[in-house]
Amino acid sequence: MSLNRVLRTGIAASAALTATAAACLLAPSTAAAEASTVEPPPAHAGFDYQIGGAYTPPAGVGIVSRDRTAAPAPGLYNICYLNAFQAQPGAEGDWDADLLLRDDNGDVVYDGDWGEAVLDIRTADKRKRIAARVGSWIDGCADKGFQAIEPDNYDTFTRFPDLLTASQAKSFVKLLSARAHQRGLAAAQKNTPQLADAREETGLDFAVAEECGVYDECGDYTSAFGDDVVVIEYTAEGLRTSCAGWGDRLSIVRRDLDVSPAGSSGYVRQTC
Repeated sequence: MSLNRVLRTGIAASAALTATAAACLLAPSTAAAEASTVEPPPAHAGFDYQIGGAYTPPAGVGIVSRDRTAAPAPGLYNICYLNAFQAQPGAEGDWDADLLLRDDNGDVVYDGDWGEAVLDIRTADKRKRIAARVGSWIDGCADKGFQAIEPDNYDTFTRFPDLLTASQAKSFVKLLSARAHQRGLAAAQKNTPQLADAREETGLDFAVAEECGVYDECGDYTSAFGDDVVVIEYTAEGLRTSCAGWGDRLSIVRRDLDVSPAGSSGYVRQTC
């Protein structure tokens, strides 16, 4: 190669790099642009939490959250629930063995309250592999016509602080919010009020808060998400507290702990 050609190639490459750098500085990030095109649930709308089984939404409901295996409710804003940080009970065999979190003895770690194996999000490679599978669920939500996703168990790290960190959780949920935005879906922060202030970093668009009235956490969510918060309470006291403090701003519903379908013996649904 001649010296002139080397010089011309170097100059062209330098110019291209300069143009690329300038574009990056002047244009919003892809993630930010994608997030700006999605819509969170309508604020202070009637809400029903149906992750335990779908049924015809009561009158006045504008927002419904349903499991990813269900169909969205026609004409409403639909949130697609998916268990993103833990395996469903009995489903640990569906995951590669190395993607299940293990303790120092090599035993799979379980969330004892729900009998769910915890997924191992401690390395970038494992986060990417888990996100690929969860991402296929997100695609399914989009294909069915949902408007948002609700990735559950963001707060798993708080139950296993010797094994998992907040930083790992944020890195993983960021992959999920990016996938959701690519498919035109908003992404919810599920619980985890201590990370609400990281919403810009994680790309999360609204919050789904369980029992924020009971634990005096509703303000933690609104400080980060404004009125883009939907609340589920499981006790009469929790409902009273949430409604007294936030009933004129947020979407609030009380459900039974098993989130039973309407018509079943355990079904409870109340609003402000």
